[in-house]
Amino acid sequence: MADNSIPAANDVNFEVEVLTASNAQPVMVDFWAEWCRPCHMLAPTVAEIAHDYAGKLKVMKLNVDEAMNSAGRYNIRGIPTLLVFSKGQVVEQIVGAVPKDQITKALERHCGAAVTPPVAPQP
Repeated sequence: MADNSIPAANDVNFEVEVLTASNAQPVMVDFWAEWCRPCHMLAPTVAEIAHDYAGKLKVMKLNVDEAMNSAGRYNIRGIPTLLVFSKGQVVEQIVGAVPKDQITKALERHCGAAVTPPVAPQP
């Protein structure tokens, strides 16, 4: 995927990186595949959200072709799918390449508003 700054979840690290980590702060997992065009369309939005919510939300990517057990465990039937975990449980599910504002509205229920940089005063 285009943005390598977002860490990858897989079948080996899912328990620690997602479920256990979601006890400290919410974790959003982007379930995607290399061949999925809508997944590639959503990737820049996921990267923006990771930046906007830094410190309030952990963002991970999971390639469904490489981590079939984790994808199956959460009944991922269509991609892209975003799952938000809190306290080890799924608290939000968003399917499809949806607009950023739809994702942020869902995230605000679990993380509060995104951290936005201060705006410079206008002369």
